[in-house]
Amino acid sequence: MKKVFWATTFMLILAVTAGAEQSVTVYNGNLGVIRDTRTLEFQKGLGSVSFVDVPALIDATSVGFKVVDKGKEVVILEQNYAYDLVSPEKIYRKYIDKEIDVIDKEGKIFSGALLSFSGGSLVLKDKSGKIQMIQMGQVTNADFPELPDGLITRPTLFWLYSSDFAGTAQCDVSYQTSGLNWTAEYVGVLSADETSLNLNGWASITNNSGATYNDATLKLVAGDIHRATPPAPIRGGREKMVMSMEAPDMDASFQEKEFFEYHLYTLPRKATLANSEIKQISLFEPASTSVKKEFYFEPDKNAEKIRVALKFLNSEKTGLGMPMPAGRTRVFQADDDGSMVLLGEDRIDHTPRNEDVKLTIGYAFDIAAEFQVADFSRISERAEENNYKIELRNRKKEDVTIIVEKKLYGDWEMRTSNFQHTKKDAQTVLFEIPVKADSVSSLEFRVRTTY
Repeated sequence: MKKVFWATTFMLILAVTAGAEQSVTVYNGNLGVIRDTRTLEFQKGLGSVSFVDVPALIDATSVGFKVVDKGKEVVILEQNYAYDLVSPEKIYRKYIDKEIDVIDKEGKIFSGALLSFSGGSLVLKDKSGKIQMIQMGQVTNADFPELPDGLITRPTLFWLYSSDFAGTAQCDVSYQTSGLNWTAEYVGVLSADETSLNLNGWASITNNSGATYNDATLKLVAGDIHRATPPAPIRGGREKMVMSMEAPDMDASFQEKEFFEYHLYTLPRKATLANSEIKQISLFEPASTSVKKEFYFEPDKNAEKIRVALKFLNSEKTGLGMPMPAGRTRVFQADDDGSMVLLGEDRIDHTPRNEDVKLTIGYAFDIAAEFQVADFSRISERAEENNYKIELRNRKKEDVTIIVEKKLYGDWEMRTSNFQHTKKDAQTVLFEIPVKADSVSSLEFRVRTTY
């Protein structure tokens, strides 16, 4: 009976999509939540209905169903998620031991029961018992009596329901799907005097869920939500992605608000997220903030190069003061002729208001460094002293200050130093070393360590 029931359901697609509305909420971690409002038709008592055009990567265990119309009640008794989509290979395999007709390039017709389909060839057995092997490269047409049971053209939810009425009703269907993701993309232009940064923010949304969401309400959640370990996806496979970008205009940017312990961005207009597409939409209006260039020497990470960073405070006072979702930041600067030069790029984590943002841009070309352990002596079995020497050579035309950050382990004590130091934490010491234009500064300090 169940086989007959589902076969009938395959033939009678009762989902009515007129007036369908969708809301798509996209998270940072390969997750989307869809709310799909459609008009569905029901019969009184037990019946079956199919819900088509769901994403191929839907989490079928997350489906929620509710009848919106008051005074009407439908209870879902059973749900089947069918995702075995039609393809030539699957049709051939479903027809093993069944009769088919094959036509080759010369127009010759081969008829018989399909015994095998593999290795680029198929094997037929005609009514006389004769076995024929046909190369797939020679086949121009194949006729199958009907679509095999169990194959569908689109991923579909099939429901067995109990209804207290007959007719149509507005229904809300919600579910989770993987294949949806978003990240922030920031583009900054550094001023000629390197004291201000003009910043644009974009939301880059990737849809590889296997479905297109037309004229949907779009919401983005910025934050790190906790999830149970998800099972392996049932089906998938990336397709060729297409990039689309929507230029900002009046009221085009997202509207941001706090939501639980996250930040929610809602687009004040409808948007279409096509499958296998990366869409970019303006996240906020361009803003300008004051910025400071800093030089870092970290001998425990790189004993020769000076790291260059741009630092700014994400506050209204400096020109920003907006929650900044995690994402990639590219920094450019205009040349004398107006052409843009990429200075570097970095990733930021979720950054709330009134917090510092520090971007690693690259490494200084005209500043060199040299680190060495100039002396070592053991004081006792549990104590030793190290004399460190760091030479900083500035070949630029202007003075610079270089922040030296050195890791120290164990119970350490600064014995001597020719520059003032700051204890950043239990294992890190900082020095700020001024180096004049085209000159050299040397830092020497001695540390006693007890283990």
